[in-house]
Amino acid sequence: PARPAMGSLGRCLARGLLRGQPGLGTPGARCYGSAPPELQEKTLVLVKPDAVQRRLVGNVIQRFERRGFKLVAMKLLQADRGLLDKHYQQLQQKPFYPALLAYMTSGPLVAMVWEGYNVVRSTRAMVGDTDSATAAAGTIRGDFSMHVSRNVVHASDSVETAQREIGFWFQRDELVVWESGDRDYTYGP
Repeated sequence: PARPAMGSLGRCLARGLLRGQPGLGTPGARCYGSAPPELQEKTLVLVKPDAVQRRLVGNVIQRFERRGFKLVAMKLLQADRGLLDKHYQQLQQKPFYPALLAYMTSGPLVAMVWEGYNVVRSTRAMVGDTDSATAAAGTIRGDFSMHVSRNVVHASDSVETAQREIGFWFQRDELVVWESGDRDYTYGP
C-alpha cells in the first residue's frame, strides 16, 4: 500500500525519534529531518551593484545552491544611506567610506539569506579574499572580482554579525521557513 506523504517532523514522530532523543525507533538514532539548530545557521549575502550590472546574480546563487545551502530570503533593492550607515557602522570613520557609499548606492543590489550547516564559515571560504588580486581561483571574488573596490559580494563574517546584518536588511516575516526535500541527502540520515 502507498504511504501518505509526511514531513520530517511526521517521519520523526512515526519513527519515535525527535531532536536526537531515542524513542520507539532505533536506540540512539537521531532524526536529522527535524532540522537541528546547527543546520539552521543563517548568513547574509549581498550581491553588490557591480555584480548586478554584470549580470552575475545567477552565478552567485548557483554556487550556494550547489553547495547545498537553502535560500530563505531574497530581494532586489536600491540601498539608501540610512541602511548602509547601519550595515557599515564600523567603517564610517575610514577615509574610503564616502566612495563605498557612492558605490553601494550606484545601482540595485540583491540581498539574500542562506541557511545551512556552518553556512557563515563556508560562505566566507566560498566568497574569497576581499582583494581580488589575492582571492583564490574558484572563489566568487577570485573568479569574478576585478578590483578590491568592486568585489562582487558581501558575506557576514560571524554568526553574531550575520544575525545583526539580517535584521538590517530583512523583517522577520520576510524569512521563509520551508523544508528542503534534499536535506537528508545533503546532511545524512
